[in-house]
Amino acid sequence: MTVNYSCCFTGHRIIKKNIIPFIKQNIVTEIRKLIAQGVTCFMAGGALGFDTLAAQTVLDLKRDYAQIKLILAIPCQDQADKWNYKDKIIYENIKIRADKVLYISEKYEKGCMLKRNRHMVDNSDFVISAWDVRKIGGTYYTINYAKKLDKKIIFIDMGSKNYDIC
Repeated sequence: MTVNYSCCFTGHRIIKKNIIPFIKQNIVTEIRKLIAQGVTCFMAGGALGFDTLAAQTVLDLKRDYAQIKLILAIPCQDQADKWNYKDKIIYENIKIRADKVLYISEKYEKGCMLKRNRHMVDNSDFVISAWDVRKIGGTYYTINYAKKLDKKIIFIDMGSKNYDIC
C-alpha cells in the first residue's frame, strides 16, 4: 500500500538512558503501524535525544521497508557546533544516511527551532511524540501547534506511569 502520507517526530532532548530501549521499541511499533497505513516519509529535527533516536530508528527500519524515507529538518547549519565529539559523529552519520537534509536557517537565530518545528508539522499528516506532560518547552509548543492543525498525534510513553498523556 503506497499512499505517501508523512510523519514527523517531536520529543525531549534529554532521555534517561534506562528508558531508551523502551522508547525505541515503541517508536518501532508506531512506525510499523504507520507504514501499514501508507506513511512513507518520516521527518526528524536533527536534535539530540528523541530526534536522534527517531532518526536512527527510521534508518534501521529502511532495511525492511525500502519505500520509507528520512528527511532531516535542521533548524540551522551550525546546530551541532557546541555538541560533544560523540554526538557530532552520530549526527553526521544520520545526515549522511538521510534521504534529504533541509536547513531552515543558515545560522542560529531566534525562532529557528520554532520555524523548524512548524515546518515539520505543516508537512506531516502524523506526529509521533515522546513528551513528559510536566515539561513546557519546544515539544509542548509543537504538540499544541499540531493540535491546532488537527494532526493525528501518537504519544510514546516516556516510561513513567505517574502522569497522564493526553
